[in-house]
Amino acid sequence: MKILVVEDEQPIRKLIDLNLRLESHEVITAADGYEALQQTEAGDPDLIILDIMLPGLDGWEVLKRLRQDAKFQDTPVVVLTALVQDVDIIRGWQLGADEYITKPFSPVALVKTVQMVLNRTPEERKSRREREVVRAQLLRNLRERRKEAPGEARG
Repeated sequence: MKILVVEDEQPIRKLIDLNLRLESHEVITAADGYEALQQTEAGDPDLIILDIMLPGLDGWEVLKRLRQDAKFQDTPVVVLTALVQDVDIIRGWQLGADEYITKPFSPVALVKTVQMVLNRTPEERKSRREREVVRAQLLRNLRERRKEAPGEARG
């Protein structure tokens, strides 16, 4: 399978590239959002691993544009980012990420996640995104309630 790795930090990009190639994937890379869109168009990847904090065009905008393009709206996207706040995770699922992985990450777990996503149908990926949006919103609401009532006993 052909995988596009969009990551501005070269050591991380190389680490991901190496681990995917060890699993016999073809890897193409991009270091910023504009290059990501160019490589997607030129390379027609089977899956995209997308960092969010990129120079130029950020990963949110890349993901949004991919999901608006009929040619790439079903291309699986695994977000790999240092953004760990509930609001970011919810945004990722809502914009159409198929998985959301936070840094630091395990290269072995990333490769397993890639394989898992590639094995899902577009319908299964859509259903998972919808469930994860609900799950993330519920978790966020629970955390907010705990902050509002710090003196109450927690069970």
